[in-house]
Amino acid sequence: MSNILQNIGQMCAIRTHKHYKSWQRLVNTFILASCMGLALETVPSLWEQYETIFNTLEWTTVAIFTIDYISNLFFSEKKFKYAFSLWGIIDLISILPSYLMLINLSVLQGARMLRLLRTARTLRILLEDEAKEHCNPLITNLKVYLIIFFSVLMISSTAMYAVEGTLYMPMKIEMGQKALDALAQPGQEAEVFMPKDPISGVVIPSDKRFFTSIPESMWWCIVTLSTTGYGDMYPVTVKGRIVAGITMFLGLALFGMLLNLIGKTLMVVFFGEKLTPDD
Repeated sequence: MSNILQNIGQMCAIRTHKHYKSWQRLVNTFILASCMGLALETVPSLWEQYETIFNTLEWTTVAIFTIDYISNLFFSEKKFKYAFSLWGIIDLISILPSYLMLINLSVLQGARMLRLLRTARTLRILLEDEAKEHCNPLITNLKVYLIIFFSVLMISSTAMYAVEGTLYMPMKIEMGQKALDALAQPGQEAEVFMPKDPISGVVIPSDKRFFTSIPESMWWCIVTLSTTGYGDMYPVTVKGRIVAGITMFLGLALFGMLLNLIGKTLMVVFFGEKLTPDD
C-alpha cells in the first residue's frame, strides 16, 4: 500500500510523470461515475433496486479519492499550503462526509452532495494538459465549456433538490404524517401532513412538488440555463428561488461563453484566422 501511495504521490508531485495523465483520467472517470451515481440514487425506485451497486460505487470512489488526497498531501512540497488551498479543501470535502457517516453522524448525509464540487478539478487538469500539448484552442475551449456546463448542471440540480426536493421526500412525508397521527385524539381523524417552506412557512401543495429527485431537477436546470426561464417546473421556497436566481445568472454567463466560442469558430472557418493557445 505504501508503494502505491508513493508512486501516486510522485505522479501528483511531478506532473510530467509518464503515468500522471493515466491516474488523472482514472480520477476523472470516478468523478463522473460518482456524480451520476449520486444523482440516480435519489430516485426511490432505483435506490430500492440497486442499493448495493450504489453503495459499492460510493465506497470505491471514496477509496480512489482518499488515495489521491493522501498522496497529494504527503508528497506535496508545501503540505500546509495544499491542505488549505481551494483544491485541497475540495479534495477533503469529497471524502470526509462519507467517513463521518460511519460513526453514525446521519446529519451529515446530505453533505455527501458537496462531492460534486470536485468536478471543478477536471477543469484544472484539462487546462494543464492542453497547455502542455499546445492543442487546438477551439477544441480546448469547447472542452472547457462542456466541463463548466456539466459542473453547473450537477451542482445547481443537486442544490435545488437539497433545498426544496428533500422537503417532500416520501420518507419525510411519512414521518410527518406519523407525528400528526400520534397527536390526534382517539376517534378523531388526523390532519394530513403538508410540507412547508422552513423560512416563509408557505405550504407546498402536491401539485407544486417538482424536484422529487436530482434527475428531475436536471430537466429544470437545463431549461433554466438555456432560456433563463423556469419552464414547466419552478421553485416555491425561498431557498429554491435563490438557487434559481443564481442558476439564471450562470446560464447567461454560459450563453456568453458559447457565443464567444461560436464567433471564434466562424472566424477560423470563413476567414482562415489562426488562433493562439491564449485565445
